Amino acid sequence: MTQIFDNPADFADEALDGFVAANRGYVARVDGGVVRSTEVPSGQVALVVGGGSGHYPAFAGLVGPGLATGSACGNMFASPAAGQVYRVAKAANAGGGVLLSYGNYAGDVLHFGQAQLRLNAEGIETRTVTVTDDIASAPIEQLGKRRGIAGDLTVFKIAGAAAEAGLDLDDVERLAIKTNYRTRSLGVAFDGCTLPGAKDPLFHVPAGQMSLGLGIHGEPGISEHPMPTASELADLLVTKLLADKPEDAGDRVVAIVNGLGTVKYDELFLLFGKIEKLLSAEGLTVVEPECGELVTSLDMSGLSLTLLWLDEELEQYWAAPADTPAFRKGSMSLRAPRAEAAIVDADTTDVEQPTPAAAELGRQAVAILAQMRDVVVEHEEELGKLDAIAGDGDHGIGMRRGVDAAAAASEAAAGSTVARVLTTAGEAWSERAGGTSGALWGSAVIAAGLSLGNRERYTSEDAAAAVQAFVRAITELGKADPGDKTMVDALLPFRDTFLTELDGGTPVDRALAVAAAAAESAAAKTAELRPLKGRARPLAEKSIGHPDPGAVSFGLIAARISQFITSRLVTDSQLVTDSQLAPASSAAAAGNGAQA
Repeated sequence: MTQIFDNPADFADEALDGFVAANRGYVARVDGGVVRSTEVPSGQVALVVGGGSGHYPAFAGLVGPGLATGSACGNMFASPAAGQVYRVAKAANAGGGVLLSYGNYAGDVLHFGQAQLRLNAEGIETRTVTVTDDIASAPIEQLGKRRGIAGDLTVFKIAGAAAEAGLDLDDVERLAIKTNYRTRSLGVAFDGCTLPGAKDPLFHVPAGQMSLGLGIHGEPGISEHPMPTASELADLLVTKLLADKPEDAGDRVVAIVNGLGTVKYDELFLLFGKIEKLLSAEGLTVVEPECGELVTSLDMSGLSLTLLWLDEELEQYWAAPADTPAFRKGSMSLRAPRAEAAIVDADTTDVEQPTPAAAELGRQAVAILAQMRDVVVEHEEELGKLDAIAGDGDHGIGMRRGVDAAAAASEAAAGSTVARVLTTAGEAWSERAGGTSGALWGSAVIAAGLSLGNRERYTSEDAAAAVQAFVRAITELGKADPGDKTMVDALLPFRDTFLTELDGGTPVDRALAVAAAAAESAAAKTAELRPLKGRARPLAEKSIGHPDPGAVSFGLIAARISQFITSRLVTDSQLVTDSQLAPASSAAAAGNGAQA
């Protein structure tokens, strides 16, 4: 992230110049930072924020209508000098006075304080509100000694909205103080950040550990803990913030999950979902939350949670419109949410009673899906490594997500027709797994289920039809041909062998075993092929010598289903004839379809 520069010493200034060039409709460059490039109403309070560079969107990205009037921008992780703050404030002043606001760090307090004295001496009434939201930096009885982290956003937003609404300096200051008092934050880091030109990060977090209570200037946390799960992390952050809530806290809160640089949005969203549930369980209503990168620290791997306890006055200004390069709230009127009673469950139910054969086949399909899940779990890591050779490495986890969802959905549908079981499983697979494999497997499972329907009895012909429906769904949707180095290279030999064996009079379970062996053999031979489809195609040379992960996973699943069917028949205490194999055998084929 910090490798693109000419001279590391010029990084902050040149980055700011580029930011202005990209956002001239919002900001103009002044010596020391930026101010709004649009007209500010005469007499409006000017909110001037700022701090060191390296925290974008803070601080320059928050300059615009409804938020800050100007931002003083220091060097990397360094306070702007008093002269810089002074010049930005002078340029931002519209005659209504100036409110300075920034994180409570020694250098910032010193330099902004000096600028305030100078501005007041010149007759520009200037006040200061420092942000002190970080609960890890001082105990609650020493609130004024705490440093500011992502709580900057809540204080700046409400003060800016109050200024935009025409409130005078006294009220803007009062609301900023009130917001700061009601704001609490706590952050964690998984590794440190690297300054431009530096060879190493400012600190490292030991492998498998998490640092709790970090700052935003590259400071490590106050303690290290074993790396938690997402649920454990959500619980830790919520529990500690709720224990530190203000005395007059109500039941409506703004929740902000803030990424510090390299934690991806998907991870932030995942964590936010768990946090929102925990807050709701505590009787709190989450109001207009934010989730994303808001106050960063270059390329730090970490995040923070901020809670602002609202009252009616603060909620009004938090919800007010804002329009800046990095933070926007619209003023459009939104439609009210639909009442829960009006939301119709999209799930459908069987329109006909399942036949005994269809219900029994459905129960066997559930058991087969569970076996599929087991084999994918066993091989998830190796499938991911195989996919990473020439792809994105997500085949194992994608298959795991899909088959987990399919197995769970099938269990919920047990007792209905086999068509219903497999359709439900296929829909769950597609939605949960995502990506190409999710769409292919989901569609194929559904196709096999629809082929089997709700019959009075099932024969080998039904098994053949289910396999063919499964294969058609894969080939028609995926558009892959034999030799493209995809799952199709194992799927077609499986189908052809299975049908040939059935045509020769082989019982379904034995035909399945022979077909599974053919699929595994064909999957291994894909190592000789050059990929012509999918994400592996651009890295074709790397792929040669390694089998296709989709073909391998299909072969593994086919083999496991065959083993499961055979073991059930062998261990059955009752003599089983070929004619009695029809339901179980077609279930195997359905399972194959459901999984191949």
